[in-house]
Amino acid sequence: MARVLITGTSRGIGRGAAIALAARGHQVIATARDLSTLDDVPAAVKLRLDVTDQDSVDAAVARAGRVDVLLSNAGTTVRAPLESIPLDALRDLFELNTFGALRVAQAVLPQMRDRGSGQLIFMSSIQGRLVIPLIGAYGATKHALEAFAETIAIEAGHFGVSVHVVQPPAVTSGGAELAKVYLDEDSPYRPLLNKLGPFRSAPVSVEEVADAVAATIDQGATAPFRVPVGQTATTVLAARRTAPDDAPFLAAPLDW
Repeated sequence: MARVLITGTSRGIGRGAAIALAARGHQVIATARDLSTLDDVPAAVKLRLDVTDQDSVDAAVARAGRVDVLLSNAGTTVRAPLESIPLDALRDLFELNTFGALRVAQAVLPQMRDRGSGQLIFMSSIQGRLVIPLIGAYGATKHALEAFAETIAIEAGHFGVSVHVVQPPAVTSGGAELAKVYLDEDSPYRPLLNKLGPFRSAPVSVEEVADAVAATIDQGATAPFRVPVGQTATTVLAARRTAPDDAPFLAAPLDW
C-alpha cells in the first residue's frame, strides 16, 4: 500500500479521496491549512500545510517522511468576467491552484527521483482543456497546471516518476457555491451569470472522483496521463479535441 499525501483534505474532493484511500488500506497523510478541520478524517498522519507558503510546505513534507503518491488537490474558483476581475484576485488564484501545486510537487520530487519511483496526481478539471465564460480565470490556472504536469511527466518520467491529471466536470463538492463572485449588479456581464447552468449539468460526485484517484494509484505508472472522470468529461473533452481551431469552443449552447 502507498503513503499518499493529499493537499486540501479539509473538504470536498480531498476529504473524499482520504476516506476512499484509507478504506483501501493506503496510508493517508492528510493536510490542510487548519488542522482542526481534519479531526474526523481517517488518516495515518495529519499535518498543517498551506500550499501558498514555502516554509509551511517544507515543514509538512519533512514531517511526512516517505511520500509515494502526491494528490495535489488544494484549490478554489471564482466567478468574474476577465474585463473586470481584480488582478490581485487572479494572482491569488494562480498562487493557490497552480504555483501551490508546483510548490508541493517540487518538495516531494527529490525523494521520488532518488528512489526511482513515485506518482504525482494533479487535480485538474475539464477546464484544463477548455474555458467556460465567467470561470475563465479558474480555467487559466488549470490550463497552466496541465502544462506544468505534462512537462514534469517528461522531465521526471526519466527518473521513474509518473504524472497524471484528473479531469472531472462539475463536482457536487460545494466548491462552486463557495466561489467568490466579482460581478456588480449593474455589470453588463451580470445576465451571463444566470446562463451557466448548462455548463455545469450532469455533475459527478466526490466519490466518483475519489474512485478515479484510487484507480490511478492502483494502476501506477501504467495509468493514463489524463484521467477524465465520468461520461460528461469524456464526451466534452472528445468534442474539444475534434473542434476546429478557427473559433472559440463552447461546451454548451450559449444565448444571452
